[in-house]
Parts: sequence; structure tokens; C-alpha cells
Amino acid sequence: MRVHVNHLSRYEYSAEVQLGIHHLFLLPQYRPYFSLEQENISISPTAEGQNYRQDLFGNWFKQAWFSIPTQSLTIKTEWIFTLHQFNPFAFIIEPNFEQTGWKNPDFQFSYQEKSSFLSPYITMEKRETFSDFLLGMKAKSSGLIDFLVNLTQEIYQNWSHEIRHEQNVWEGEFTFSGRSGSCRDLALMQMQMLNSIGLATRFISGYAFNPDLDEGHELHAWLEVFLPGAGWVGLDPSLGLLTDHRYIPLACHPDPALTLPVQGTFGGKADSILKTFVDLKLLG
Repeated sequence: MRVHVNHLSRYEYSAEVQLGIHHLFLLPQYRPYFSLEQENISISPTAEGQNYRQDLFGNWFKQAWFSIPTQSLTIKTEWIFTLHQFNPFAFIIEPNFEQTGWKNPDFQFSYQEKSSFLSPYITMEKRETFSDFLLGMKAKSSGLIDFLVNLTQEIYQNWSHEIRHEQNVWEGEFTFSGRSGSCRDLALMQMQMLNSIGLATRFISGYAFNPDLDEGHELHAWLEVFLPGAGWVGLDPSLGLLTDHRYIPLACHPDPALTLPVQGTFGGKADSILKTFVDLKLLG
């Protein structure tokens, strides 16, 4: 399967501004199930300087800085990917990790290798809003993997999915009570649910090529949960699926705000409007 992606981000300012340093999280993060055939990145106005950098969480991004005042910033990327089949269920987790957490009367999991590396991914915040719901999902499940599958499908089936053009992300309790949210809202809600039972999670922003996704979801959000023995496992509550080769991540971070495709500042007294467009086409 070959997929062609065009992605446009355009900021328009009500008056001339001086652009600050920008970090562009628009680079596909390596996964073994896809290969990159073609890439093109253009920035207008032309950056005074730019380079590829890597953040603390392993994301490659492009850093760009500017010297010419402007009333707009336009970033265009074009990619052609070849996607290879990937079975998201082909893994084995450490039995002791699963059994210890599953048998815990408080339904809490604990990592033996809990270290400073895992700390950002586990809030350990007990969220009573989710407790009865999660215990109910546990009662319907035969083990941790079955629980994760059932939970992801439950959110897909019982929360309505909407497209929100605001860049903010709703807190999990708000999305839970409203039974509605965008892909990023549902992803954060499931992250916080899993955090509340001791599981490490991270937020993913990227492209998803799936005919079942509504228009406007091409720039998509999902989550990953860390399972010892298997590593990071992707979950998409917007479709009720474990993520496969049709998901191409651009940024992974425990904080959804730090996965935004374009992150930067500008100086001057002006308002800004963001216009985005993503087009994914199957080439064959």
C-alpha cells in the first residue's frame, strides 16, 4: 500500500509580526512498517536558518528561525509512504506484570523498572470518576489485553466523535461525562483512565489512513500504553482498534500540548488565525 500525504499549515496575522523560533513536529517518526519514498518541506517566509533536532522524548523535529517581519507563515509538507502489513496483536507481555496487577484488589499495576524514565508517563492520580466504569470493564474481561481491547471498543461505541477546530484538549472527566469528544479528547480520556490504574501512557499525533475515519480526521490523535515485554502498544478509541501500519506518528509525548505540529511564538500586536489542510490519497 502506497499513500500520498499533503499537509498545509498557514498562520495569518492581523498585522506584521516578528516570528520567533519555531519547532515543526511534522516529520514521520520511524516505524519499521513504513518506508518513505518521497519528502518535501517548504516554509514561507524563508527561514534564516533551520535544522533537524531531536527532543528529550525521541521525536525528530525541524527547528526554524526567522529575521524578516511577515503577516503570514505557511508550512507545506508532502510525503509518499509505502506501508507494510503490521499485526498489532503479535506480542507477549510479561506474565508477572499482568497477573500482579490483575489480581490486585485495587486494580493497580506496577512496573518493576519504575524509574525516572517512566515517571513522565504515569501520573498515579486516582480519578474516582472512572473507578466504577473501569471495574465494570474489568469484570467483562479475561485479562489485561482483553481489557484494553474492550475498553477501546467501549469508548468507540458509546462516545460520539466530533471534529473540533480549537487546538485545546478537554480533560478526561469532562469528555467522560459529556460522552462526546474529538479524537484527541478521547485519546486523553483513555490515557487518564489507564494512568489511574497505574499504566504508563503517551499521546500520539500523526496521520491515520483509514476509510472508516470521518473527513477531517486525517491529522489524527491516539495513544500508546507501555506493556513490559511488548513495549508501547497503540490504541485508537476513535475507531476501537489497536493501531496498525495505517498509523504514522509525527510526535509522541505524555503532554498532548507538546505534540502540536507547529510550536512557536511571534512578537508584535496582532491576532492570528490558523488554517490547516491534510489530504491523504491511496496510490495503490
